[in-house]
Amino acid sequence: MVLTMIVTKTDDGFTGEVPSLKGCESWAHEEDVAIDKTLDLVAFYLKLPVAHFAMDKLRKEKNKTFYKIVFNK
Repeated sequence: MVLTMIVTKTDDGFTGEVPSLKGCESWAHEEDVAIDKTLDLVAFYLKLPVAHFAMDKLRKEKNKTFYKIVFNK
């Protein structure tokens, strides 16, 4: 299964979200922390350990960076 994570740079930090999982969004001052917090939320929603996820950077557009999260359920 593949999910898309979008990390957006804002004036006061970074927001990470997975649009296909309703309510899966987090915020942090640093990009790496926002990514980690969002991955923790994905793991919680899917009831899987974070270790099952592989992540790859797809592209960057203006203030948004797109990542794909790959895992087997």
